[in-house]
Amino acid sequence: QLQASGGGLVQAGGSLRLSCAASGRTFREQVMGWFRQAPGKEREFVSSINWSGGRTYYADSVKGRFTISRDNAKNTMSLQMTTLKPEDTAVYYCVVLPYYTNDRNQPTPKYWGQGTLVTVSS
Repeated sequence: QLQASGGGLVQAGGSLRLSCAASGRTFREQVMGWFRQAPGKEREFVSSINWSGGRTYYADSVKGRFTISRDNAKNTMSLQMTTLKPEDTAVYYCVVLPYYTNDRNQPTPKYWGQGTLVTVSS
């Protein structure tokens, strides 16, 4: 199970930190990531992190503003979001990915958590 939290309302230019708590003994073996879905749009990839946390990948739209991390000892993953823009408004989902890649074409997630809403006001 994946439980995302940390969403809320923030002004443009502000910051938020999303967290994802995972259950299960295989968390440390999993490639994890974040997707988001803005109102009226399809879900899109945001970021991914390999099993050790040593490799990360970001969508161009968030590169330099978002930072993904994980703590395998606590079975948690985080997404630090800074310099938020109104276009970052979306429901954010933590996911398990089938593999890690630096390709812009990210794989379809194996598992989805429930989302957490991030609203950025202008």
